[in-house]
Amino acid sequence: MISLLIRVYTSFVPPTPEKKSNAVRFGILGTATTAPLSLTLPAKSHPEVVLQAVAARDRTRAEAFAKKHGIPNVRDTYQDILDDPDIDAVYIPLPNSLHMEWAVRSIRAGKHVLLEKPSVSNAAEADILFNMPELSLPNAPVLLEGFHNRFHPAIHLFRTFIRPSDVVHVHTEAMVPWLMVDKDNIGLNYSLGGGCMMMLGTYNFSLLRMIFNAAPEECLAADTHVHADGIHDKCDYDFTAKFRFPNGGIGEGTNTFQGSLIWKPSTARVTHKETIVLDESLPATEEKTLTREVTLHGFMNAVIWHRIDVKDSFVIRAKADGRPIKRWVESKSHKAYTYKEAGGEFADLPGEDWWMSFRYQLEEFVNKIKGRKTQFWIPGEDSIDQMKMVDMAYEKSGLGLRPTSTFR
Repeated sequence: MISLLIRVYTSFVPPTPEKKSNAVRFGILGTATTAPLSLTLPAKSHPEVVLQAVAARDRTRAEAFAKKHGIPNVRDTYQDILDDPDIDAVYIPLPNSLHMEWAVRSIRAGKHVLLEKPSVSNAAEADILFNMPELSLPNAPVLLEGFHNRFHPAIHLFRTFIRPSDVVHVHTEAMVPWLMVDKDNIGLNYSLGGGCMMMLGTYNFSLLRMIFNAAPEECLAADTHVHADGIHDKCDYDFTAKFRFPNGGIGEGTNTFQGSLIWKPSTARVTHKETIVLDESLPATEEKTLTREVTLHGFMNAVIWHRIDVKDSFVIRAKADGRPIKRWVESKSHKAYTYKEAGGEFADLPGEDWWMSFRYQLEEFVNKIKGRKTQFWIPGEDSIDQMKMVDMAYEKSGLGLRPTSTFR
C-alpha cells in the first residue's frame, strides 16, 4: 500500500529535471480538461520538453491555464501558435470534430503533432489526414494519435502471453462513473464527434486490434443506448460491439458513461484455443493440451494499479477416444510498472514506476522527433484502421457515422 501511495503521488508531483537547450517546444491548442494529464504533467519530468505557449477561444481561460501550468506565452488564436517559429510541436486536445482541421493546418505549418484520440471523426477523415503528402517528405513532421495506454510496460508484458493466431475470443470493458458525464458533456455532442464509442470505446477497439494483430473483417453486432430527447439521440452513452477477426476469433467491447460510483478497472480477457503441448514423458497413446486465458486488469490507467492474470488449463487425454485422464490449472499473476519489470527484450528501456502511460508516450514522441529509435509506435495505417473499426460499429448500430469536417 505504501509503494502504491508513493507511486501515485510521484506521478502527480514528479521531479523536474533541468531542461535541455534543444528541448522540443510545445504549443497547446485549447485548454481541454485532458491537457493537464496528457501533456502538462508528463512534460514536467521530461528534460527535452518545454511548454512554450497555449491558445484558446477565450483568452482569459488560456491565461488562467498558462499561469496554473507555468506556460510563459499566451496566443490569441490557434493559428498564432502555428505561426510561431519558436514552436516545434503542438498538442491538439480539441473536440473530435476539430481534430482533422487543426492537425492538417499544423502539419502544413511544419509542426509535429501529438493528436488526442480519437484522431478524427471517421475513416474518411483519417484517410485524408494520415495520407497527407507532407508526411512523406524528407524531414516530415511527426504525427501521433495519442493512445497513451499502448505505451505502458504493462501492455507489452501482457502481449508476451498472447498468441494472436490462437485467440478465439476477447472481452474488453471500461466505464466512466455517471456523475462525470452529464448530457451537456462534449462526449454526448453529435456535432462535436461525441459518443461513448468515440470517447471511450476507442481504447477497447485499439486494444482488440493489438491483441489479434489484425483489423476486424466485420462488425457482427453493435447495441447502444441513447438519451431519446431529440437532442442527444445520435450519441451513445453506452454500447456493446462484437467483431469478427481474420483468424475467425471474436472480439467484444462494452463501455458505459453511466458506470457506478465505485470505480471498476478496465479489463481485457483473452481466451486462446486448445493446443497440443509436446510432452515426451507421456506414452504414445496420450497427449497433453493447453487452453490459455490471459486477463489484464487496468489497461487504461495502469500506473494506479494493474494486474495480468495468466491461467493455463491442462488436460492429458487418450488419443484414441479423447477421454480425459488428468486435468489441472496453473495460474500466475504479473505486473510491470517499468520495462525493467516487464523483462525480456524490454528490460533495458527507460522508465520509472511512477511514469504514467502519458509519460511513456511522450518519451517515444520526443524520440521520434529527435530521429532516435522508437521501441513502440502507432503508425498512420493503424490510426486509419482504428477509425474504420469505429465506423463499422456506428453503421451497425444504426446511429450512423460521426459528421465529416468540411475543412480541406
